[in-house]
Amino acid sequence: MSDKTPGESRGLLESLSTLAATLVAIAHTRLDLLSADVEEDRAHVLSLLVLALAALFFIGVGVVLAAILLVVAFWDSHRLLALGSLAGVFLAAGVGAWAYALHKARTKPRLFAASLSELLKDRQQLVSRP
Repeated sequence: MSDKTPGESRGLLESLSTLAATLVAIAHTRLDLLSADVEEDRAHVLSLLVLALAALFFIGVGVVLAAILLVVAFWDSHRLLALGSLAGVFLAAGVGAWAYALHKARTKPRLFAASLSELLKDRQQLVSRP
């Protein structure tokens, strides 16, 4: 026969339920972090899309105005200065938006970086325990 007492059995069940509750809490925290990372990445991709569309719009308008400038280049009035200025402004805005979009794409943080660092901390704590 076994030398177990009813108190030992309850202690084991309590330990197992505490372990299960801890595991559920850890999983909940990690899933919450993952959902925050996904939401942040979605917002980043959306802002990149808006910037890319703005850059394409401004470059397109600049190209059209530059073409009009070439057509009007043979007319003799101050229309060249106006069209040249507008073409320059739109081209500069398009190039600036494109450069900013590229900068944002290159400096984007790694996907799930916060979650991965938290999981690494958890792993290190589990390994360092005696």
